[in-house]
Amino acid sequence: MYLCYIDESGTAQVLNPDVPDSVPVMVIGGFTVPEELLTALASDFIELKKRFRPELRTRPTLRDVVHHEVKGETLRKSFRRTGRKQRRAAHGFLDHLLNLLEQHHCTVLARVWVKQNSVVYDEEDLYASSIAVLCKSFENYLAERAASGIVVLDSRNPSDNAGSVHGITARKFSKDGDELPHLPESPVFGHSNTHLGLQIADLLVSAILAPSAAATYAADLVGNVHCDPRFAEVRERHCPRLGKLQYRYQDGQGKWTGGIVVSDARGQQSARRLFEPAPHVVRQSLHDIQGHASTRDLAAVASFPESAAPAP
Repeated sequence: MYLCYIDESGTAQVLNPDVPDSVPVMVIGGFTVPEELLTALASDFIELKKRFRPELRTRPTLRDVVHHEVKGETLRKSFRRTGRKQRRAAHGFLDHLLNLLEQHHCTVLARVWVKQNSVVYDEEDLYASSIAVLCKSFENYLAERAASGIVVLDSRNPSDNAGSVHGITARKFSKDGDELPHLPESPVFGHSNTHLGLQIADLLVSAILAPSAAATYAADLVGNVHCDPRFAEVRERHCPRLGKLQYRYQDGQGKWTGGIVVSDARGQQSARRLFEPAPHVVRQSLHDIQGHASTRDLAAVASFPESAAPAP
């Protein structure tokens, strides 16, 4: 059995280049983890949260520690700060989060949408189609391992929840046959303050992929808070590691798919731009993040070329 946790960052709201906080990207994605390693991953993530937020060490119950989230949005605020200490702490936290995913045999998958100026997008359609693509990728992953799996989505509201999985249910229980036989049920919903897996998914999409995609594909939006030049460091430091965590496969036509797929309606650029390694990247030790306690200090498709092999 494998678990797949999925969260989203950004919205389909119309992108206005004259509005500093207009959102240029929407990311839906997360990670998979083997069931037998989930407990170890959760325990290690709890310890990482305690090291990053020392005040959590004195919380009376485990429930309090789980309930307290380190949000990706908070880390993005830290990356935008001029103080080096805050940025180092945030990068150090993500360095060790990726260590955990590597150690526990996790894979990463996501759908990144880069918006054009002043174009109206259907958020329900973008979200539902993204979930369908991610479930198809997860199904292929499970089939290769002769295993079953469950997809857990971050809960939004009843209407949005239903719209995002109706298509999956129809594909599973169609009279023409089950298109996702290794998923015993349609995606289910959880709340991030009670699911550690969803907290990790939030950090992947909101603290790494969303700012990296904005800095890569919408850098022309000068003055936009979501395209801060410092977000390029997030991409250079962390995205090459995400590239190695991808699960990619060839479909029936021999085309590479899966992993992190970018639909860049703005500039038609390849997803490979996210994973280009930067020289001289130095990762932080746990010592660098142990003393950081203040929330205030933190806050058309262009995918891989069809004939290309998966990113390294």
